[in-house]
Amino acid sequence: MKIEILNDKFDPWEAIVEYKRNDLQNNPSIGASSVFLGTVRDFNDDEKVESLFLEHYPEMTEKYLSQLVNEAIKKHKIIDGLVIHRVGNLKPTDPIVVVATWSEHRASAFDATREIMESLKSEAPFWKKENNGKGFKWIKPADSSNIENEES
Repeated sequence: MKIEILNDKFDPWEAIVEYKRNDLQNNPSIGASSVFLGTVRDFNDDEKVESLFLEHYPEMTEKYLSQLVNEAIKKHKIIDGLVIHRVGNLKPTDPIVVVATWSEHRASAFDATREIMESLKSEAPFWKKENNGKGFKWIKPADSSNIENEES
């Protein structure tokens, strides 16, 4: 398992390949991989977004993310999981989060990745502030009861 919170830009695809090669050592039990990559959009609630600023409390956030991935490993019987999340100032098109899971079968990988991502959107201790060119506004976490229908 790997949890990483970064202040700087990263290449999510390179991070996934490196982790699989170096940490999972191309484990032959892996039959499926599931990846979610989230990027910063240039709009939200019909308003232009010039930048997004993310804050977190490092110890609390790292602990939460570790527990989240460990629970997914147990619940969905996945082989491993990776979460890399940006903080600081981000611009539209910047990768903000990558969640990857590996398992023997696709259903476990899909389910674990989705569950991790939904929890990140609705419960993880990140605080987001958008700059729409007119000023900054705090963004409320996603409502986990509406996530099934959300198109983001």
